[in-house]
Amino acid sequence: MSNLNHRRRFFVGGTLVLILATFGANAFESNQIDPRNVTWDFNVAPSKVLGVESCEKCHSSEIQVWKQTPHHDTFLTLHRKKEALQIASRLGIQSYKTDSNCVQCHYTMKEVGGLAISTRGESDVNSTHAVEAISGVSCESCHGPSKDWLTTHNDYGGAGVTRQSESKDHRRSRLSQSIKLGMRNPVNLYLVAQSCYRCHTVPDEELVNKGGHNPGSLDFELVSWSQGLVRHNFVRTDGKQNAENSPERLRVMFVAGMIADLEYSLRATSAATEKAMFGVTSAKRTVRAAERLKSAQSKLNQPLLDEVLMVYASVKLKLNNRDPLTEAADQIHQLGLRFAATIPGEDLSAIAGYIPAKDKWK
Repeated sequence: MSNLNHRRRFFVGGTLVLILATFGANAFESNQIDPRNVTWDFNVAPSKVLGVESCEKCHSSEIQVWKQTPHHDTFLTLHRKKEALQIASRLGIQSYKTDSNCVQCHYTMKEVGGLAISTRGESDVNSTHAVEAISGVSCESCHGPSKDWLTTHNDYGGAGVTRQSESKDHRRSRLSQSIKLGMRNPVNLYLVAQSCYRCHTVPDEELVNKGGHNPGSLDFELVSWSQGLVRHNFVRTDGKQNAENSPERLRVMFVAGMIADLEYSLRATSAATEKAMFGVTSAKRTVRAAERLKSAQSKLNQPLLDEVLMVYASVKLKLNNRDPLTEAADQIHQLGLRFAATIPGEDLSAIAGYIPAKDKWK
């Protein structure tokens, strides 16, 4: 196989990735923080969303980057797009920001006072809370609703202690506890990778087959779409400089993205009930994700990647096979977390030549 063809098997371009804040590998000693058994709701619970304002005091530079992205703009523009209007018409959607299939991926939803309205338009007359869109794809869309973990995340060890003066032991404890409370902290790259693929695989059969929505970002690749427009790495600098990631960290990100692609392609396939665009595309994407991972593993020889591929090989990509496919995806999820927590980028040098270069970043 030529080098060019080999490169094509490793990565392709992509469409818009969810916001990805990544910190330096050395900054938090990620291999010492292991969230292997952490579980959380894959959706963003509106009752635990606080909003962008809760992040802006400490992350104003990151917020300014976000405001320049389509993730921010979707709140103002989605309902005006021709394609969105056509999908809404086919599905009978009256409001994009309340009773629609759109809210889980295109908006950040928050619980507010008043009559409760579900994300599918079902009201609860006994409730005094409502759910409404407060922004587009925002901080909590990617890093998890912050109500449970924000206080822990902000505690550097007592009065007068800053992020710069925080002890290593406290930092490690703080990050581990934040993750346990539901934060998708990029100290483990898989925690954030799964946020991206959760939506970019479009795991909604009705939305695709009936609504005509595209069946996911088929050319999505984590490194190239996280390191350009949406990159916001200010924490490890003076708060004003947007740092680039090290080559070693990009390698971990690259492989973590392939594992997450396989996991969420399996999840999408598990939702398929008919042989149509959604099911066929999801299954094809799953096969492609597995082949890309096999290609990487042929050079890396990492035992954890063998485990991932063994899980994939143990299930059949067929209609109405939700439980086995979901169980396989759950297992791969845990293996992805372990990979990002325990494998340093130095051990992935065999694929250094296949990481998308800076001129490929979107």
